[in-house]
Amino acid sequence: MPKVITRDPRSLARTVVLQAGFASDLRGRVDGNSALEWLLEENRVRSKDIDNVLALSRDLLHGLQERQQELDRLIQNYAPAWPVHLLSPIDRNILRIALYELLYHPVTPAKTAVNEAVELAKVFGSESSARFVNGVLGTAMTELSSGELNQEKLASEGR
Repeated sequence: MPKVITRDPRSLARTVVLQAGFASDLRGRVDGNSALEWLLEENRVRSKDIDNVLALSRDLLHGLQERQQELDRLIQNYAPAWPVHLLSPIDRNILRIALYELLYHPVTPAKTAVNEAVELAKVFGSESSARFVNGVLGTAMTELSSGELNQEKLASEGR
């Protein structure tokens, strides 16, 4: 995978979690925490940032693992022509991260979550990944803005 040099701990945490999610999808379940530590070392995170990035990464990875089935159902809902298991592992994990942040991480502005996802898709995905990710998340944003999609609705529908 390409190495991304960024100074923002949140962006780096997303990158590392994307890589850990990709590895998990390809190899089956792997120990997320050890994968995070290895990936942080691979990305040469400066020592003053490492604790912050590791904490952000662990928080994000834990949330993704806890809500993966729900997030995958949302992806299937917003991209019905593409079964989730047939999506590229990169696109699937980028969408999981962004949808998780949109729904369950209120400190991340919605536009930031979408923009970061599109940037990850440009760096790690295929030629069409950024457009695909933007389209899926645009639909999710529309439902979030209109109130059609919220945590209570997801819980009541058993998602």
